Amino acid sequence: MQILKLVVRQLIKIFANATKLLCYVTHFSFPNMRFTLPQESAPILPRHPNAGITRTLWQTNYTNKVHLAVYLNYLFNRLMAPSFSYRFMATEERRDFISNVYGPEISALYDRLQIGAAQADFWRVLVLQKFGGVYLDIDAHFVWPPELLIPPELNELYIEIKTGEISNYFIASAPNNPNLALVIEEIVRGISAGTNNDVYSLTGPGVFNRALKKGEIPTSYYTYTVNQGNFTNEFFQYIDKPQGKWTKEQHKISVLKPPQ
Repeated sequence: MQILKLVVRQLIKIFANATKLLCYVTHFSFPNMRFTLPQESAPILPRHPNAGITRTLWQTNYTNKVHLAVYLNYLFNRLMAPSFSYRFMATEERRDFISNVYGPEISALYDRLQIGAAQADFWRVLVLQKFGGVYLDIDAHFVWPPELLIPPELNELYIEIKTGEISNYFIASAPNNPNLALVIEEIVRGISAGTNNDVYSLTGPGVFNRALKKGEIPTSYYTYTVNQGNFTNEFFQYIDKPQGKWTKEQHKISVLKPPQ
């Protein structure tokens, strides 16, 4: 099965990079053309009735008006996960969700985050803890159908990358997950302390690797699960965001505002 997954992964990579080349041609012909990601979309096929992990695919971005490359990435994930509903929240919707669901204390901590990637990091664990589902970064795509990756009896799944660490560009969880609660507590502790000015360790994968014990949680190796940057890249993803990626942005502004 692993060999089959590697073959499928390679075919997807070839196809995705071919579409990316075509997107450059399209971009220089129609530089202002954008496509709209839906806020909500119903599943295409019936879902498993007894799944532990909610069959919802969650994504976020600084805007729902995206370049063709990002939109093709979205369409591919919808085809790979036809039994999943789709939910998208941009910057404003994330803030409203946290305020309405988690109240003023968590909202105040969230509002101290000045970089969109850090806000998205915090939001993804909060939304999964409330509703459950699968979170996927906007530039990531499945290499195997998630219905086959996530058996009905599984209540959580994390991704292991090349370094052996856990990453957070893919998270699958049922609601009210004790392990996600540990991640949330670690993020809350870090923001409250206010001494960390690095997105990766304050809200990103660093939190997962501190809060969780890899040998005690179910993980899947990224090669056979979810890949990044084949359909799209930094140019297409941040084409309408002059600040660029968080790795650049955090060198210009502090990740955290001072406490009120």
